Amino acid sequence: MTAEAAAPTTSTAPTARAVWTRTRGIVLAAVLLLAAAVVMAAIRSSERHGALDPRSADPYGSHAVAQLLADRGVTTRVVTTLRAARAAAGPDTTLLVAVPDRLTDSQQTELRRATSASGGRTVLVAASGWSVGRLAPGVSADPADSLGTTLAPGCALPEARRAGDADTGGIRYTTTRLDADSCYPSARLATLLRVPAASGGDTVVLGAPDILYNDRLDQRGNASLALQLLGSRPHLVWYLPSLSDAPAADGDRKSFLGLIPSGWLWATLQLFIAAVLAAFWRGRRFGPLVPEQLPVAIRASETAEGRARLYRKANARDRAAAALRSAARTRLAPLVGVPVAQAHAPEALLPALSAHLAGDGQELRSLLFGPPPGDDTALIALTDQLDALEREVRRS
Repeated sequence: MTAEAAAPTTSTAPTARAVWTRTRGIVLAAVLLLAAAVVMAAIRSSERHGALDPRSADPYGSHAVAQLLADRGVTTRVVTTLRAARAAAGPDTTLLVAVPDRLTDSQQTELRRATSASGGRTVLVAASGWSVGRLAPGVSADPADSLGTTLAPGCALPEARRAGDADTGGIRYTTTRLDADSCYPSARLATLLRVPAASGGDTVVLGAPDILYNDRLDQRGNASLALQLLGSRPHLVWYLPSLSDAPAADGDRKSFLGLIPSGWLWATLQLFIAAVLAAFWRGRRFGPLVPEQLPVAIRASETAEGRARLYRKANARDRAAAALRSAARTRLAPLVGVPVAQAHAPEALLPALSAHLAGDGQELRSLLFGPPPGDDTALIALTDQLDALEREVRRS
């Protein structure tokens, strides 16, 4: 080996630039998806901030309804626990349940037990089939929503007839009660239902909360209908069920997965399927391996030089000497009549070489099977001696 300047080496390992070129498309797509998800979440959270909250002046809040009711002498109080809602029920109170579906089975049963005998009015906003049967017995929700939002009263209920057309829509309801008022029908099913109670009170089921929103209150008869439904008693209790409200019964506690919204579970499933498809797409093709030609031809001298540089960089003189001696023995064995399989056995190769050259067997053993050289100078000398030995055998 010489001390010439090191030349750039080649490698089959991908460089950082090559890895970035291959993966930048996937990384860019992931960044765009993440940014879009953040923007959509921010927009939706800002749009729905304070939804159905009488203290919120946002478009989907209900502060305007509370203010109009206050001008007419109706007090509005917000509660967030079932205990407070049950305690507030009474003949002079209207209890509005903003999100009935957020209540558990036992909470719905206890709330119904407290309101059925109170003599007041209970208003359920967008109660689905899962909750309306317990909060308003005899009422069931149709699986399909209404075909429109602006509907005509279509009933004899005084509040609906005075309000006229309104943005009710949403969930549609049916009932077996003959004394119920079915209003604002869509495809013959009511989107506003009033069911009287034996105690003198009643339960009103609204299919959609649109008439209570700040940005929809000034449209059509929304304000009139909302004020009449919520202002029939001097007190309005606005119940906003919260996730922190403890279940009414120990046996009604939900598991960890039960507390996760269904949308997150579906999103996780979709991400898992996408990951499997991406792994299948990026994975190795099935079937037998197909040999391919190298894109370029590499000369033997370049391979030898590259391997020599690696040996020198690692100071592996022992490995380099072993490789040189092994190659020399492999070439010398056929020249002296020794099978290649026995070329690396001293007892077979050395006697044949000594007889062919009439030389010293001990010197040949040191040359072909000796210890590794101590420095680069000794390694170069070993290379020259092996070349000289091979030339001498060939000449003889």
